[in-house]
Amino acid sequence: MADEIAITLNIASRPYRLFVKKTEEEAIRRAAKSVGEQIGHYAKNFGYNDTQDLLAMVALHFAMTGDASETEAKFVNEKLHDTLAKIDTILSETLKDQAPTFFESPKD
Repeated sequence: MADEIAITLNIASRPYRLFVKKTEEEAIRRAAKSVGEQIGHYAKNFGYNDTQDLLAMVALHFAMTGDASETEAKFVNEKLHDTLAKIDTILSETLKDQAPTFFESPKD
């Protein structure tokens, strides 16, 4: 706990005191700021006034964002990786025949 510090975050007009690692403080403050911004967005654009409704909509927003990120990461890991491996194989086979001439020293 020696590397932890106490911080207070204000979320939905309520203070929350947390003990966090110094290395995580900035990310946690950014996350709290993002929550506050989303609360403001839903309050302004959709007319929600109840704090519980606002927090529910913000929770849904971030859950959907996380799901989209997970789907994108899955695509990159599965589809894109396979495609890049095929391209690498094609390039390796193509360059295999040309490698001796490609790396030869220029003749005087």
